[in-house]
Amino acid sequence: MDAQSSPTMPPVNDKPNPYTTVEGWAKLPDGRTWGSTSAVAIDKDGKHIWVAERCSVNNCASSTLAPVLKFDQSGKLVASFGAGMILSPHGIHVDRDGNIWVVDCACTLGATQAPAGKGHQIHKFSPTGSYLMSLGKPGGGRDTAFFWQPNAIVTASNGDIYVAEGHSSRAGANARVLVFDKNGTLKKSWGTWGKGEGQLDQPHALAFDSKGRLFIGDRGNDRILIVDKDFKILDTWYQFSRPSGIWIDKSDNIYVADSESGSVNPPHGAWTRGIRIGSAKTGEVTAFIPDPETKPANTSSAEGVAVDAAGNIYGAEVGQKAFKRYERKK
Repeated sequence: MDAQSSPTMPPVNDKPNPYTTVEGWAKLPDGRTWGSTSAVAIDKDGKHIWVAERCSVNNCASSTLAPVLKFDQSGKLVASFGAGMILSPHGIHVDRDGNIWVVDCACTLGATQAPAGKGHQIHKFSPTGSYLMSLGKPGGGRDTAFFWQPNAIVTASNGDIYVAEGHSSRAGANARVLVFDKNGTLKKSWGTWGKGEGQLDQPHALAFDSKGRLFIGDRGNDRILIVDKDFKILDTWYQFSRPSGIWIDKSDNIYVADSESGSVNPPHGAWTRGIRIGSAKTGEVTAFIPDPETKPANTSSAEGVAVDAAGNIYGAEVGQKAFKRYERKK
C-alpha cells in the first residue's frame, strides 16, 4: 500500500481545480434530451468522443433511440447506432483497432422489468457501427455463467478482454473480474464479494497503465486495487476516494470520478464528490474538480470519465442526466 494511502486517511478535498466546466458542449438532435449516462470513451484518433446514453431517461428498454453516440471535437453528433439492442448502457471502451465495446449492465431495471432475453451482455461494434459479436448470455447468468450486471470493460495489449461484474453491495453478491481471449473464450475469473484484502464490492471501473498494471475501481470498498496479469495485488489506493470511473492516459496521468461520496454515501461523507487527477506512477493527487452540488440525495457529478489527446476531460453524469467537458484554464 502506498505510504500516503490508508482506509482511515484524511479526505483529499483541497487540491486546486485548473479546469473550466463547459456545459452543453455536445449537441443532441432537436427534440432529444440527455438521459443518464456513465459511459464515455475516446476514439482511436484521440479526438472523437464516444458516449453511450440511456435514451433520454435511465434505460432504453422501451425506446427506439440509438444509445451509442459519436461526437467530433466541436460537439457535433456525427454517428449513432445500437437502437433496440441495449437496456442500460453502463460502460464503453474503444480498443486498439478502433472497435467499440458497450456494456449493458441492465442494472437500472429491476429483475421483473427487464425484457426476457436481453441485457447483461457486452456488445462489440466496428468503428463504423456494424455489429460484430457479443459476450455473455442474453438475459444474464451467474456463477459459472456470465454476466450478471457487468459494469466495465477494457482490452489488454495482447487483445485479452477484461470485464468487471457486479453492481450490488449486498453480502454474497457477485463481484469479480473475468478475462476472455480476443475471440471471447473465458480464460479466468478472479474475485469474490467482500470487504477484506483482495475482495471486491461493486468493481465498477477498469484501466491499464503503461506498465500493463490493471487498476480496478473497487467502488463499494472506497478504493482502487492495482493488480498484475495474474491478479496479484501490487497496491491499494484510497486517496482517489470512491471510484465510479477511471481513465489513465498515455503519460500515466490518472483521472478518477467519484459520484457517490458525501451526502450520497454518509459512511464516506467527509470526502467530496468530483474528479480527482494525479499520477498513476506515484499515486499523488494533484488536482480536483469538485461536484458543485453540495448535498444531493443520489449519485451526483461524473460517474464515467475520459480524456482526449488534447487533455480535455469528459464527465458522464447519471444523477444530473448530463454530459460535461472540462478544459484547462488559460
